Amino acid sequence: MADWSPPWTDCASSSPFAHWDAGPNPRYFGHRRGVTWLNAINDQVAGIGATVVTGTMRDSLHVLDVIVNRDGGPQPEMVVTDTASYSDIVFGLFRLLGYQFSPRLADLPDQRLWRLTGAGRLNASGSLKVHELTPKRIVGHWEDMLRVAASLHLGTVRSHDLIRMLARDGSPTPLGAAIADYGRLAKTLHILAMTDVDDTRRRVVSQQLSLQEGRHRLGRKVFYGRRGQLRQAYRIGQQDQLGALGLVLNMIVLWNTVYIDAALNELRRQGVPIDVTDVARLSPLGDQHVNMHGRYTFTAAPSTELTTAT
Repeated sequence: MADWSPPWTDCASSSPFAHWDAGPNPRYFGHRRGVTWLNAINDQVAGIGATVVTGTMRDSLHVLDVIVNRDGGPQPEMVVTDTASYSDIVFGLFRLLGYQFSPRLADLPDQRLWRLTGAGRLNASGSLKVHELTPKRIVGHWEDMLRVAASLHLGTVRSHDLIRMLARDGSPTPLGAAIADYGRLAKTLHILAMTDVDDTRRRVVSQQLSLQEGRHRLGRKVFYGRRGQLRQAYRIGQQDQLGALGLVLNMIVLWNTVYIDAALNELRRQGVPIDVTDVARLSPLGDQHVNMHGRYTFTAAPSTELTTAT
């Protein structure tokens, strides 16, 4: 994941999902400097939003901005990120906006579980320690929390700026602490789902992250012209270059999807049995048939000249 040629990050979305990968490009930006391309994809592997982030920060300050300001499509139900993209405040904000935030948790044994005081005991072994939260702080700031959610939804404030203001470098404001408490409850539910005997949540998260890896691989291959490097030091140029890359990736995904569907329909017409479990494993990210290099030939249809008899 830390292979750096293209300095981008992948954020997947809808039943979305998010994933991060970033690295510096010292040749053009100086040492320890670069950019992150944070982009959202849905579960049909189509890009639905993206932004260029100055620097190579590995956090979730911009994830919510991309999801809220996506280019189109239905509202996501789930957002999956990899391990570097979560905090208690982020969990709380996603929950307030109606999203199920489901990051992959690499440090799962070190995570804390939380419950509200007086909410009853969790059905867990005696070795599992559960910390308690008082609902007083959440209740006291509930109206302000709803106003924050409305501001994010309407786009009057960026989540990047809001999270930095609420967190204050590890010393959260009272409102930030209330949102963090609310997020701890959402994170606890996610941890329990990830550790459940029924591994549905774990499989969904792993499958979506695999989709993102496949799109990342295809993106690197498509980005051959500049050898996978951003060479513009200004943001608009970077957005243009990466936006064009996202458009080409969507075109390949659409082309593959249309022709995979046509091939399946032809097989069905011929009476060939099709297993739905096999269909579910098909990916629109194949590129063996895509001409990435060399000469492109476009043949125009012959024109028909009209003659008028007199």
